[in-house]
Amino acid sequence: MLIGVPKEIKNHEYRIGLTPAGARELVTQGHQVMVQKDGGKAIGLTDDQYARAGAEIVAGAEEIFRRAEMIIKVKEPQPVECAMLRPGQVLYTYLHLAPDPEQTRALVASGVTAIAYETVTDHRGGLPLLAPMSEVAGRMSIQAGAHALEKAQGGSGILLGGVPGVKPAEVLVIGGGVVGLNAARMAMGLGAHVTLLDRSIDRLKYIDELYGDRLTTIYSTHDAIEERLPYTDLVIGAVLIPGAAAPKLVSRAQLKLMRAGSVLVDVAIDQGGCFETSHPTTHQDPTYEVDGIIHYCVANMPGGVARTSTFALTNATLPFAVQLANKGARRALLDDPHLLNGLNVFAGKITYRAVAEDLGYPYVPAAQALG
Repeated sequence: MLIGVPKEIKNHEYRIGLTPAGARELVTQGHQVMVQKDGGKAIGLTDDQYARAGAEIVAGAEEIFRRAEMIIKVKEPQPVECAMLRPGQVLYTYLHLAPDPEQTRALVASGVTAIAYETVTDHRGGLPLLAPMSEVAGRMSIQAGAHALEKAQGGSGILLGGVPGVKPAEVLVIGGGVVGLNAARMAMGLGAHVTLLDRSIDRLKYIDELYGDRLTTIYSTHDAIEERLPYTDLVIGAVLIPGAAAPKLVSRAQLKLMRAGSVLVDVAIDQGGCFETSHPTTHQDPTYEVDGIIHYCVANMPGGVARTSTFALTNATLPFAVQLANKGARRALLDDPHLLNGLNVFAGKITYRAVAEDLGYPYVPAAQALG
């Protein structure tokens, strides 16, 4: 199979879909790999490294999209990239379609086979291709929130861990999945007082057994969130419903309960965000203020630590990329039900139920669409 890896063009996105080691694995399996010139240069992955791995270096994205049978990316295709996709071509990347009707329309119109990292599953019911970036984003959320709390950034001027004689910040983490657990871990490491909310009793038990009285676990309800907002300095939104738009857990009216200069970090912004007042921002302009509350809603948080993220992502995505290349997309998808769960769009049909329901498309089960 001829595989293309274009340079990412989203604002301040320096990750790349495949490391040189990943390219070498595919070449060793008998496939051809094209990488756009300087695609990984910003994170120290040079064209020479890709060439030594056996990849062809291509000057422009247009040639990659024109020639490649499978496109491996990191972020969702931008409009100019969607316009270059063609029927039967495989697109393997993060998509986050539910809150993005324009991208969805473009992918449906293109006839592409679009496989979303964020809905591929594993035998434990986890999301193995989302997990590494969730780990990164969860840890980064505390760094970003701590910075936004500084007075010069518009925050209330609170040091997350406090100092002797001065109490630490109060951090509220909504969601106890991979993002939430990593956020809580980082916040505790910096000395903050952490409260974590989740709706799974089993998950709360697990987290309680891990950390004991180092953090407080509470069953998540609207009342539980509202009761804690007046005392919270930093709220991390870490709720995920696979493939679907994130639920809105903090309303604009509830912002008035919070102290001026408090911070919301919405890690679910890729799926539409879990605060009513959230809208996507970039690393270039990451925060804004609503009713005195600072919002950090960067839609590609792991892109801020692009080298770490690229290696972590390739470690997770490469085994499925090898399956797709070795067997062809249709056979690989039908042979592996977990990979099949990643199929969101096929030949103009929406094949992931949550996306179809959120955006009003007819839902066609993936196996039926391939059949």
